[in-house]
Amino acid sequence: MERITQADIDALRRRMQIRDLRPSNSAPAPGAPKRGRQGLPSAASHRGIEGAEQVTALGRFLLQEHFYPNEQPHGNLQIRCLQNMPCDAVQAIGAEPMRSTDAKRWVFLDTETTGLAGGTGTCAFLVGIGMIEDAGFRVQLYFMRDFDEEHAMLDALARTLADHDTVVTFNGKTFDVPLLETRYRLKRQRNPFQMMEHVDLLHPARRLWKERLGNCRLVNLEAAVLGVERHGDIPGALIPQRYFDYLRSGDGSKLGAVFHHNVLDIVSLACLTSVLLTMLAAPDGASLHHGQDIRGLARWLNKLGKEAQALGLYRKAIRTGLPRRDLFAALWETAQIERRAGRYEEQVQLLRDLARVSSMHRAAAFVELAKHYEHRLKDYGLALKMTRNAQRHAPSPELCHREQRILRKLGAVSKRDEAEVTSATRTSAG
Repeated sequence: MERITQADIDALRRRMQIRDLRPSNSAPAPGAPKRGRQGLPSAASHRGIEGAEQVTALGRFLLQEHFYPNEQPHGNLQIRCLQNMPCDAVQAIGAEPMRSTDAKRWVFLDTETTGLAGGTGTCAFLVGIGMIEDAGFRVQLYFMRDFDEEHAMLDALARTLADHDTVVTFNGKTFDVPLLETRYRLKRQRNPFQMMEHVDLLHPARRLWKERLGNCRLVNLEAAVLGVERHGDIPGALIPQRYFDYLRSGDGSKLGAVFHHNVLDIVSLACLTSVLLTMLAAPDGASLHHGQDIRGLARWLNKLGKEAQALGLYRKAIRTGLPRRDLFAALWETAQIERRAGRYEEQVQLLRDLARVSSMHRAAAFVELAKHYEHRLKDYGLALKMTRNAQRHAPSPELCHREQRILRKLGAVSKRDEAEVTSATRTSAG
């Protein structure tokens, strides 16, 4: 194999139109403009971007800070709500117990990236983090003005994250954190997320609000739950192109909307966390005004095994008012709780109500009634009737088997009755 020489490298550079980056002893020509990284204008000409340039051993990047005092409103809440979050309720969110229940050790994170599909070619050009302080809520935005600032930006971010032990995101387990972990790996830097616990609010939010809102994007939740209305906000799909336009022109005047978008995402994420944890900590006093939201919380508590609280919320949801489909689902779920609690009369009444109306639970209600009459009351005639009603609405091999079993039991009862009558007749004749 031939050895690659410097001449070969120089020739390759000329073909790729890349200038020689080796140090030069020659002074620049008088009056020549000073150039920054990769031929872009120097930092002073990046118009429209507020912030402080951070100089580190690994390079430079831009840091922008925002502070929200406790008295400042965010929608129908105040930032003060973050000070008294019932952090112990976070145990209901994760599949595993959380070690950290100190909100001042949490960091709320959101990224803006060069693409929405992810992958190794996607970078986070802006990483925003929010932290709770005694006087309010601080947001820091880490921004790389060009790709050669990524190393310094990631290193500074890791140093800040080292003071926290939990990261809170919205869909961050799928997108933000894996993307950043990939960037740390490619830069051969220590991954700060390895030792941090992660709370992703997307799935808890869907449990509570999907039935009413359908789309549980953060911007929808902040409008419906927090009462926040964004004016002049940039759609997330346009953000990557806005950054590429900036890289080509060096004009950052149009990036202000991107920074503002990221700040709002982080503040709303923190406030939404407070609302959700407050509901989980004191569900009976939760300030929910929509029946579908109340049912969402009831289902969550039911899954956690808190059936007494869930039952109260199901009843409240039914009283508040539910769409037809959700009403029948709430009645069905309530009947299951009553059965597990051994309150069979209440269960049967709910099942009878469901069996009288056309709904997706009608056949299942007949099946449960058949079980009740067959196994608890030993009324095989009614059990057979309920089974055949279920067969008309949702025929299945299991129901055929149930019908045959009940018929056998009816036959056995008939034979036993006949034997008892015969025995009684012989006794009287004797």
